[in-house]
Amino acid sequence: MIKAVLLLIRPESTWEGIANTGRSIVFVLFIYLLPLILLTSVVEGYGLHHWGKGQKGGVSYHKKFSVPETVVVEAAHTLLLLGVAFVGAWAAQSFAGTFHRRHTFTHAFTAIAYGLGPLLMLRMADLSPALTLWAPWGVGLALTVAVLYHGLPCILRPDPPHAIGLYFLTSLTLIVTAGLVQLVYVFYVEGRFRGLEKIVNDLIAGMPA
Repeated sequence: MIKAVLLLIRPESTWEGIANTGRSIVFVLFIYLLPLILLTSVVEGYGLHHWGKGQKGGVSYHKKFSVPETVVVEAAHTLLLLGVAFVGAWAAQSFAGTFHRRHTFTHAFTAIAYGLGPLLMLRMADLSPALTLWAPWGVGLALTVAVLYHGLPCILRPDPPHAIGLYFLTSLTLIVTAGLVQLVYVFYVEGRFRGLEKIVNDLIAGMPA
């Protein structure tokens, strides 16, 4: 999390440090990205269980989520966010190759994983029951796109004429994929996916007591 904060206040020097370190995918995933997702999922889940969210599907009411449902929802959200990181990394590597500069998947994954830091940190604002779920996501995504402005050129080092194209296409991919994940999450916790809610409840019912 400290690295995510540093990317906001000292982006250029922090990205240079990340690039010079040259960490592996395993290190970036299990030491940085996954712990950050899990930490923010715990905070987000705490809010769902203790304060709940207003339901907008059918009759409006306020729902506090049970512990089993919270665990299932946050576990699924964790997997989807990991999927965003891997899809974004695949896109960044593909676009870098399109612009005649070859890079390993490790470079692309490093840039995307660290770049997602602000978006993940802002998830903790979902703890508030009074705050719409779209507000922290929107601010977090804007900050992620901002830090990637320095991060993608620093890690992937595209040819200068192609840097803006790589940045634009990769950012667009992240906006679309992260937006779809957020849409599914928001619709579920607001009670708009009754069919999916039934599947989750059936899954919980089948778990050992």
